[in-house]
This record gives sequence, C-alpha cells and structure tokens, in this order.
Amino acid sequence: MASIKLSKISTRAPKGLDKDKIKNITRGYLDEIENLQNLLYAENKHSILVIIQGMDASGKDGLTKDVFTSINPQGIQVTSWKAPTPEELSHDFLWRIHQHTPAKGMIQLHNRSHYEDILITRVHNWIDNAIAKKRMKSINDFENHLLENNNTTILKFYLHISHEEQVARLQERMSIPEKMWKYNENDLKESELWDTYMKYYEEAFANCNDPQWVIVPADQNWYKNYIVAGKLLQTLKDFKMKFPGIKK
Repeated sequence: MASIKLSKISTRAPKGLDKDKIKNITRGYLDEIENLQNLLYAENKHSILVIIQGMDASGKDGLTKDVFTSINPQGIQVTSWKAPTPEELSHDFLWRIHQHTPAKGMIQLHNRSHYEDILITRVHNWIDNAIAKKRMKSINDFENHLLENNNTTILKFYLHISHEEQVARLQERMSIPEKMWKYNENDLKESELWDTYMKYYEEAFANCNDPQWVIVPADQNWYKNYIVAGKLLQTLKDFKMKFPGIKK
C-alpha cells in the first residue's frame, strides 16, 4: 500500500456529482444490504467487523444511524469505545476489544476502536514509539487471527474531514440546541493537536494496512454514506452466500 498523505486527499465529493442521485443510489444500497444481512445471518459462515475512525465531529455517530440502522437489529451489534476502565487497563490493550468481535453471521460495528491505542496515546505521549511499534504488530496479528479463525472480514473506514469543517461542527455544538448534548470542552483542545493526529493516523495507515483502510471524504454526509454503504454491500456480495437447506 502506497504511503497515505491525508493533506493530499480531498475531504469532499468529486465535482459534478448529483447529490440527489447519489442519495437515491445509497437508498438502493441499503435495501440490498438489508436483504444480504439476513442471508449472512442465516448462512452463519462469515462475519464482518466494521471499524469507524475519525477525528471528533467527523460524523461517526451519524454514519452509524444513516447506514447501519437499516440492518435487522438481531444481526448487528454496535460498540462505542471510550477511555479504558481501570479493569481494562489492567489487561493487555486488546483484551476489551476481543470481547466485542463478531460471531459468525453477525456484523459488529466499532465506533472508534483499538486504533485509539496507537493514536491518542501517542499524541499525548502516554506511550513511546517502541511500545507503539509493538502494538501495531499486535494489531496486525489480531486482525489476521480474526480472519483465519472466525472468517471475519474487517472493513476499516477513516472519515476524512477538513480541519475547517471540524471546527465549524464543533462550534455548532455550542450554538444549536439539539446538538449541545454532544459538546465536550476537551474537543476544541484536541482539535488544536490536529497536525499531530494526522501524523499518527498516517503512521497507522502505513503500518496496519492489511486489510487496507478506506479513506472516506466526509465533509458531506451524503457522500460519506454512499461510500461506506457501497463498500459494505460489495463485501456482502463477494461472500456469494446461499440460504442453507432444511437441517435433518
């Protein structure tokens, strides 16, 4: 995988795309995903782990609502990762993650993920480079383990917004009543560390790239939803699933 420079990748949809047309296509994708998820559950051979990473206000919660609530709730589980608890910190950093990986037939979505353990931890110098390198190796081994031992396909999405868009969204949280509940005074402080976050995201992409990351332009929600839904749909199709017959 070639080195990814986020500053060289647009955060917006390609010019000339028809927004309404793309939204209609996405709705069609979601209908197909709903049907194929039912087949995934019935066949019980494959599982999918969806990892959503991105800076604060990049649209992780909105993506979960817009794309993944079309799936039968019996076939999907969502985990939103926060700071580790004291119990979790007393174990290795992947201990809490492994407990929330998908069973066969299931889709598991991680809103943030084990990648935080080589991102925010490095931005704030909670771990050094030597530990980070060991963790990246552990992440690669862990993701390969899920594929080889539980037939788990991992989809990794980075929601790529511009710094300007992020600041605008964070400011909305202070002025729009229905968004105020999302406000966290630390978000603006973290935003000031943007360049450092970008550096460590790029290192994560370079060192943990199998399966490869999908860099999703996320300044426009309609395009973000389209890209993620399309990738999920294609993954389900590629399984070439069949309904099982009557068990005897």
